[in-house]
Amino acid sequence: MSDLPRKAVTRTAKLAALPLGFAGRATWGLGKRIVGESAEIVGRELQQRTAEQLFKVLGELKGGAMKFGQAMSVFESALPEEIAGPYRAALTKLQDAAPPMPTRTVHAVLEERLGAEWRELFLEFEDKPAAAASIGQVHRAVWHDGREVAVKVQYPGAGEALLSDLTQLSRFARLLGPLIPGMDIKPLIAEMRDRVSEELDYALEAQAQQAHAEEFADDPDVVVPAVVHQCDQILVTEWIDGIPLSEIINGGTEEQRDRAGQLLARFLFSGPARTGLLHADPHPGNFRLLPGGPDGDGEWRLGVLDFGTVDRLPGGLPEPIGVSLRMTLDGEADPVYELLCTEGFVKESIELDPDAVLDYLMPIIEPARVEAFTFTRSWMRSQAARIADVRSPAYQLGKQLNLPPAYLLIHRVTLSTIGVLCQLGATVRLREELEEWLPGFVPADELDEEEPAAEA
Repeated sequence: MSDLPRKAVTRTAKLAALPLGFAGRATWGLGKRIVGESAEIVGRELQQRTAEQLFKVLGELKGGAMKFGQAMSVFESALPEEIAGPYRAALTKLQDAAPPMPTRTVHAVLEERLGAEWRELFLEFEDKPAAAASIGQVHRAVWHDGREVAVKVQYPGAGEALLSDLTQLSRFARLLGPLIPGMDIKPLIAEMRDRVSEELDYALEAQAQQAHAEEFADDPDVVVPAVVHQCDQILVTEWIDGIPLSEIINGGTEEQRDRAGQLLARFLFSGPARTGLLHADPHPGNFRLLPGGPDGDGEWRLGVLDFGTVDRLPGGLPEPIGVSLRMTLDGEADPVYELLCTEGFVKESIELDPDAVLDYLMPIIEPARVEAFTFTRSWMRSQAARIADVRSPAYQLGKQLNLPPAYLLIHRVTLSTIGVLCQLGATVRLREELEEWLPGFVPADELDEEEPAAEA
């Protein structure tokens, strides 16, 4: 590949061919059935070919196409097992890798943004990218002061590509829906479009990352690399080594999985409370598991990368989330329903049975009911199937609920994180994190009782 495919007509043609390819494979499958091959074998081959084509195109195009693929990849655990297998490898490839930008293009961007003498800023610079993502790629280097750094270079034309892809993808979102049962694809794409300008702005990303780096500087559990330098289309941060979370998912030990899961949950809920920001791109490619302590003999730590998409929450996560979750756990149907109405989850024109709403919510919040919960693909699939089955009461009720715009990104990030926890198969003490970090989860009078004891 010579460069990021930027021409709208080229990208549109590639994406527009996807639905035609899906239809063509369905016809091919019917032909195989007619000549006597079993439905199971044909179905498996059909899914394999669909996955290969879909994610080959998304990965090659980078931009919004690849970003959409990465967002989808965290929901792989919701797919039925007979379908998940062929998709799994294709999906996870998007979490860490994409075809690289040519070296001459990288050098041209560096010269334009850092000046003709850009090489003098580095003691070493590796032309081969260490990672490639949706709007940029990362090169390993040594800064002029001796620090190992990650140099993030934005693809030329990334903004145009993002908007073009997401516009085209939204046109056939309905065809992509069956890939992830129970998930409405169109709002996901719309929300990505709304955040294009933020994602392309490396100055905003640098601010968000530095805020996290300063807050977590002495944290024993979470590591955020500090920002070293930033200018238009270039972001230089400290380098961190570690095991990519995708590798832990594929072959980590039980200890690594559980530790990664616990820290992922901790970061999700503690980040907004400590920084007023929510890291909103929780796919496994953005996390590393690092050995703990200077000698590597302490507990594993979580390294967090890529702050291009964040939700600004000055007061932390909204208190109604914690209050409604606590009341649901306590079985308080009427107060829960009243709060959901107040926050806009139930529109004024809709009237629902509070007990039915409670029954709908209870299975979803099961991980918060116990001291420790093991997240599994089978649990995720059962939840997806319950909500996606048009014959189920949960499906009928879910169609009548509303997701207010203020909660859209929080909802997606929470679901995505749960998807990663299920991929890890991690046993997590989720309730412990909620009690520590989620506003409203612990009643105010109980907090008041704890304060004197804490001061003593």
